[in-house]
Amino acid sequence: MNLKVLLPSEIFIEQEVTKVTAEAVNGSFCMLPQHIDFVAALVPGLFSYEAADGAQVILAMDEGVVIKRGADVLVSTRNAVRGQDLGALRQVVEEQFQEMDEREKKARTAAAKLEADLVRRFMELKEHG
Repeated sequence: MNLKVLLPSEIFIEQEVTKVTAEAVNGSFCMLPQHIDFVAALVPGLFSYEAADGAQVILAMDEGVVIKRGADVLVSTRNAVRGQDLGALRQVVEEQFQEMDEREKKARTAAAKLEADLVRRFMELKEHG
């Protein structure tokens, strides 16, 4: 399979692989070359693959999307970190990626409150105008 991992600013990985394992909303899954084509939303977690030479590579990966189409596996994510220590990678996921998601949720909540306040004030102006 041809694996390509895309970050917003670069192609992080592009290589031949024989197996891909990732974490989706409904749990972990594994893809082999004969796997059917599909799309899945990835959650912050561990992503691993077996290179064509047999080397096992593990990444800590932020949320994203994986698309398998024929022999191509395309992953788009905001952030990924390569490492050998499974514990350290799990810590990266927990501390960095999940914390980032919490900050984004707070920012979205604040934006929604501002938008609701703007609409309310607009309606008040309309009533008095």
